[in-house]
Amino acid sequence: MRPGLVMMLLLMMSWPQGWTYPIDGYDYTGIRRLNFYDLAQTGEVDGRKLMPGQLQTMAQIKPRLLGSTMPFDFEPDADYGRQLVAMLGDDSAEYGVSLLDLSDPSAPIYAEHNAGIRNNVGSVGKMLVGVAFFQKLAELYPDDVEARHRLLKDTRIVADEFVISDHHKAVFWNPESREFAFRAIEVGDEGSLYDWLDWMLSASSNAAASTVQEQLILLAHFGREYPVSEERKAAFFEAEGAAGLGRIFLAAMNDGVVANGLNPDLVRQGSFFTRTGKNRVAGTSSYGNPRELVHLLLLMEQGRLVDDYSSTELKRLLYMTQRRIRYASHPALNEYAVYFKSGSLYSCKPEEGFRCRKYMGNKLNLLASLAVVEGPGTSLDYHYLVVVSSNVLYVNSAVAHQTLAMRIHRMIEARHRAARQAEPAQAQPASAGTP
Repeated sequence: MRPGLVMMLLLMMSWPQGWTYPIDGYDYTGIRRLNFYDLAQTGEVDGRKLMPGQLQTMAQIKPRLLGSTMPFDFEPDADYGRQLVAMLGDDSAEYGVSLLDLSDPSAPIYAEHNAGIRNNVGSVGKMLVGVAFFQKLAELYPDDVEARHRLLKDTRIVADEFVISDHHKAVFWNPESREFAFRAIEVGDEGSLYDWLDWMLSASSNAAASTVQEQLILLAHFGREYPVSEERKAAFFEAEGAAGLGRIFLAAMNDGVVANGLNPDLVRQGSFFTRTGKNRVAGTSSYGNPRELVHLLLLMEQGRLVDDYSSTELKRLLYMTQRRIRYASHPALNEYAVYFKSGSLYSCKPEEGFRCRKYMGNKLNLLASLAVVEGPGTSLDYHYLVVVSSNVLYVNSAVAHQTLAMRIHRMIEARHRAARQAEPAQAQPASAGTP
């Protein structure tokens, strides 16, 4: 890492939304997008500055509770709980919220509202795809982290028809020619496994997610023979058909949940994210539960989501280093590192006087937000895990989640500010003559 990296002003292109992984990670991962952003730091690429919370380096981003085996078994805090209900107001019945405040890791504070609901959480399910992939790598190479890392960095994947179709755009950058593009992934596009994981979790590309799901099937079937030639892949897919591929896929996805002590009745990604993927691989329903997804985040912070290496890489892949959206976008979080995944699913029905708009469905208006928020240290060093799932019709759910993020953050600030202000008084020695 170059001296003074943290203090440098980082310039970024304005088009992409929600990119992740710390920008000093190019040499380690080979994620080509990071090379573009690295050049932007020196002004070789025109762009804009990042917020303070987006300037973390690889060395700074790691699970914060390594060594902890604290179980996910908390008594809900009544004060936080009351405040959550007040924040949600008349729409509280349509929300599920789970919150774990780890700002004082010796005294976690847990709160929830309607956290037992189970909804389709959309692209949040891509996190489960990542967990399943890292779980399978760990099973195949349990004592060889370097082998896993080489596979992620050196394996090259060419997009096939599984990417059809997707409107999400991704960054394409050629470090040699310095050609830049921002577009949807197409058949024939090529990248490393790290590139595909990055596109899946940062750009939230459905095409990338389906490609990673396809590779998960191959990894589960061929084991240490993976990666295999296109000819072997084609023959295997033809022989198995949609039903056979579906059994392998669902078993691998289930393993990623069960092996980590999570409940498959509460969290499941049961299908591919593209039309072609769904046609080629039989699947089932998908859903998520706020409480169990916070449980997943706690495991990641403990280095127990698969293992230390996997937890660290998954956390880095969730780190937001471009324009923040939805829950993560409120200015109250500008100083904070945010690790984030969001998913939406909305639909509309004919209604006089109503115009269907994004995140404002009148038939269905699901939005899920999963976030880890952690401060830069000193008095701002709050650290919490939160998952929100909502289905409030007619309301712009992206704005609603953004507002809720601010209110939750202010609630946590107020709780710890009061506690920290009380500490000096408690530490003062008793005066002479005091009984």
